[in-house]
Amino acid sequence: MAKVLYITANPKPIDESFSLRVGKAFLERYKEIRPEDEIVELDLYKTEIPYIDEEVFSGWGKLAKGADLTPEEKKKVDRINELTEQFVSADKYVFVTPFWNFLFPPKLKAYIDTICIAGKTFKYTENGPVGLLKGKKAVHIQARGGVYSEGPAREVEFSDRYLRTVLQFIGITDVESVIAEGMAAFPEQADAILEKAIAHGQDVAASFAK
Repeated sequence: MAKVLYITANPKPIDESFSLRVGKAFLERYKEIRPEDEIVELDLYKTEIPYIDEEVFSGWGKLAKGADLTPEEKKKVDRINELTEQFVSADKYVFVTPFWNFLFPPKLKAYIDTICIAGKTFKYTENGPVGLLKGKKAVHIQARGGVYSEGPAREVEFSDRYLRTVLQFIGITDVESVIAEGMAAFPEQADAILEKAIAHGQDVAASFAK
């Protein structure tokens, strides 16, 4: 039995979100194939995600020295540890995001900062950093109003590329992407674009379940 961490970063209701609808179809297909797997859903807009701020750095510094943390420092550091441990304990990851201003929502960046922790998801060596989560795999499901997978706009697609870079950094190199794009640029084709992305997502779900 595998543990799948299903991470969404979209404040919209599902009926107003292309990415969440593709994600739902993906998850339903996956569950059909692997009903025995544990699915943990993490909605970043309904979850406390501490920012790496002055209190977090102060708390980490005190921990290194064996000093006592303030209640707020302890709260934030403990929460980051919980999120890191939850991520490490999973076998597979599904990220579902919209495309905002050439990237993904800031909630996901804050979450990424809680899982890129030296000694837990990567380590430093004399030959450079090494990812510690080898053998795991991930899928990124994203909706974009414009077309960024090709053409001149490809150069400003920092979202999927960034997430892949982060995952590779921590050792996850088996990553697939399911992208629905162009719905705002070609509104008359929006339904067809969504249907195509859902079909692709279900195919990827089948391979992801293996």
